[in-house]
Amino acid sequence: MTETVVAPTLPGGGVLPFPPVPSASVAGRTLDESSYAQRQVLRRLHQDAPNIVIVLIDDAGPGLPSGLGGEVNTATLDRFCAEGVSYNRFHTTAMCSPTRASLLTGRNHHEIGNGQIAELANDWDGYSGKIPRSAATVAEVLKQYGYATSAFGKWHNTPAEETTAAGPFENWPTGLGFEYFYGFLAGEASQYEPHLVRNTTVVAPPKTPEEGYHLSEDLADDAIGWLRRHKAFNADKPFFMYWASGCLHGPHHIMKEWADKYAGKFDDGWDAYRERVFARAKSKGWIPQDCELTERDATLAGWDDIPEDEKPFQRRLMEVAAGYAEHVDVQVGRLADELDDLGYGENTLFFYIWGDNGSSGEGQNGTIAELLAQNGIPTTVRQHIDALEELGGLDVLGSPLVDNQYHAGWAWAGSTPYKGMKLLASHLGGTRNPMAVRWPAKITADPTPRDVFLHCTDVVPTIYEVVGIEPPRTVLGEQQIPIAGASFARTLVDRSAPGGKRTQYFEIMGSRAIYDDGWLACARGPRLPWVPGAPEGIATWTPDQDRWELYHLDEDWSQARDLASAQPEKLAQLRELFAIEAARNAVLPIGGGLWVPVYHPELRITPPYREWTFAGDMVRMPEFCAPALGNKNNTVTIDVDVPDAGSGVLYALGAGAGGLTCYLDDGYLCYEYNLFILMRTKVRSAAPVPAGRHTIVVQTAYAELRPGGPLDVTLAVDGSTVASGQVPVSAPLLFTANDCLDIGTCLGSPVSLDYRERAPFPFEGRIHRVHVQYD
Repeated sequence: MTETVVAPTLPGGGVLPFPPVPSASVAGRTLDESSYAQRQVLRRLHQDAPNIVIVLIDDAGPGLPSGLGGEVNTATLDRFCAEGVSYNRFHTTAMCSPTRASLLTGRNHHEIGNGQIAELANDWDGYSGKIPRSAATVAEVLKQYGYATSAFGKWHNTPAEETTAAGPFENWPTGLGFEYFYGFLAGEASQYEPHLVRNTTVVAPPKTPEEGYHLSEDLADDAIGWLRRHKAFNADKPFFMYWASGCLHGPHHIMKEWADKYAGKFDDGWDAYRERVFARAKSKGWIPQDCELTERDATLAGWDDIPEDEKPFQRRLMEVAAGYAEHVDVQVGRLADELDDLGYGENTLFFYIWGDNGSSGEGQNGTIAELLAQNGIPTTVRQHIDALEELGGLDVLGSPLVDNQYHAGWAWAGSTPYKGMKLLASHLGGTRNPMAVRWPAKITADPTPRDVFLHCTDVVPTIYEVVGIEPPRTVLGEQQIPIAGASFARTLVDRSAPGGKRTQYFEIMGSRAIYDDGWLACARGPRLPWVPGAPEGIATWTPDQDRWELYHLDEDWSQARDLASAQPEKLAQLRELFAIEAARNAVLPIGGGLWVPVYHPELRITPPYREWTFAGDMVRMPEFCAPALGNKNNTVTIDVDVPDAGSGVLYALGAGAGGLTCYLDDGYLCYEYNLFILMRTKVRSAAPVPAGRHTIVVQTAYAELRPGGPLDVTLAVDGSTVASGQVPVSAPLLFTANDCLDIGTCLGSPVSLDYRERAPFPFEGRIHRVHVQYD
């Protein structure tokens, strides 16, 4: 076994970029009087500098992978655990954007403005939603040293208002150190019809769902293509690749054959699943023998609480999720195989992180349209099942027709043996994620997991120590925030070596914890991700009301035994430490991430305009940046040439799982408001619009001025009303996280089933101009 993986520190890296190498030639008055010598380009790296790959899976808990005791087949993760080393006390922030920002910079999420997802940013420093230039990403630093850099998949670290094709681009991946990017900027995407970006250009998926398209496969294909180009064009340079899947984030999209692999495997429900996984995790040595299985929260439904006629729906949701998770692990395997085939595998330091947080309970009671929860629209499971039957039954789950996500009970099961899940920074089910590291040239395989306490901020300093990089003091003229993480490089080859740091705070939306030298104190905060709607009493909540818990993690692996009453002095000490860390890292005010989604939803990121004028071919305007046609009083005026019995989309906002659209069908003017599949309001003119140039006006106004209130919709042609109707319930927040507004077509996911078979259903006439104005 290699004694160390720590490289000698390379000189001169305190200030980046490096100064240019001066010319070796001496210019005289003429060529005859000049001397020429080839400029020697300095190599800034050690000869054996490794390639580096980070794979980050989304919304995935430790109770899923087969090699760790779960029942989802994860052959690639199992292989990495067998061929490298694994860590069973690696921690994330409990939320996606914060984890990603910390992972890529080595700083704590609040101190770099990522205490909340970018779409819900606010004006407090800890929640501003932008990675500052004072926290250079690992990609930027490695690029300055000579690495080729690339990123694939989910980004979710660009302010929502900056995600249009017009930029600005400085906060896109290519502005933050990545020379190449292919993926999506938002927090989630349809796996069949995503809104994609290559570098700074919006691009369409290379295939349709009918042709076999799936985003996870596309991301693997593109990354493999990049590796092959690198081998051909940049073979002498090491590379850094960040591959961040959109799986297992909702919507849970996977082809039927993958879900069918798990048919019947979850029939006895989530409580029984946890019992099986807990016993198997112990037998495999992933968790200690004295670990206790924590109890289900009283507010979370047990399997026996589910009506028998709803259980087939709940089972199938988990079968789809399991197939989805196995499928993405196969794609990671394709990447690993390609590295080996190209000769890169031996000297590639490969981090495989199973989850940017724990499993997600945002599907709440089980859903066919997961944005319902974010919009706070109350529904019943029976409504979902009935709507599903109209679409074709249980086999539709996982298909492009729905945006399904499993019951929070399955997320809890996926976090076995812990109490929490995603969004709970207080409990390990939200923050403890498996990590495997493979580096055949340096790391000797060790099947026993390492139990050193690590945090996602520790990955960057580990990379720097392995490469021999001094954390720079200045990058591109910006003085740098000190690295918050601590290297665990030595633990890669010596399980007894120290690594990571002694103290780490956690906080997401008021849920919080502080770890210090084997102890953890925590407060769950005001909201539970599996409980629909606004928490009771949230309007008057203060963090002073929360009850704190205390655990000695060195003796209580799963937070099963609360010692708060028995050791109040220890609890007080840790609470004081949390207060210090919160002040130091811009966490204050506690619960600042709740400001927009709970207290002031009207302050969510929205365009500053009240009026827009669009050309007839404007497409792919992300919904966060588009006019809010579905929840504000507005008038859309369309100057259009209509052919005889013309058809096609005039405009569409959103997707098949939620959106609105106006289109012509054989000359008839049609409007549809698709409330997350469960309710479709359709308005249609009694007669077709005659051929010729016309002014079409769509006016939308609240019948009752309240969030989610009914909307009156009126369609007019040349000043005469041709149809009207009322949308009984509206979407108060937004329809999608990643789809768009399109003029003259419906790209992405078709909003209306009535034209899905004809999608993208381009308008056959000519749209001269579309004017939108808030009333």
